[in-house]
Amino acid sequence: MRSIIVDGYNVLRGTPRYAAVAARDMDAARECLIGDLGARAAEGASVTIVFDGGGNPSSEGEPREVGGVTVIFSPHGHEADAVIEALAAAAREAGEPVEVVTSDGATRWTAAGGSVTVTRATSFARELADDEASWRREDAAPRRRTTVSDAVDDGTRERLDRMAGRKNPSGR
Repeated sequence: MRSIIVDGYNVLRGTPRYAAVAARDMDAARECLIGDLGARAAEGASVTIVFDGGGNPSSEGEPREVGGVTVIFSPHGHEADAVIEALAAAAREAGEPVEVVTSDGATRWTAAGGSVTVTRATSFARELADDEASWRREDAAPRRRTTVSDAVDDGTRERLDRMAGRKNPSGR
């Protein structure tokens, strides 16, 4: 199973895909990103997104499940980077492969190594956009309607055409 740990605000503020939404409405931007990550979770990935809650006195750092994604706001007094680094270290110690998504230099340096790979937020946001574009193309592609006639061999089709009184059998 693929595991992904995402630096939430790093992606939201550092990529054009989300930055415009974040500038207007941070709650909507978080929901959008969590929704996009939910698609990865639906494909079987274990996805954790960490937001910085260190400045919020009521933030306890408890993980919550939202649409198949584990959402963590770092506890009061702790930055999201520290939570991400701790999650990456635990995965590395257990030998579990995990991808950390962040563009923060210190976190990239601390997290990378062993079973932990690091991807820049901008690259990951492009992947999400490409996935969405692919999904939209597939959804918009015209689908050929399949009929019972498609499954009938030519000989049977000709006999049915004669029985129906058709003078010009389909002759497929």
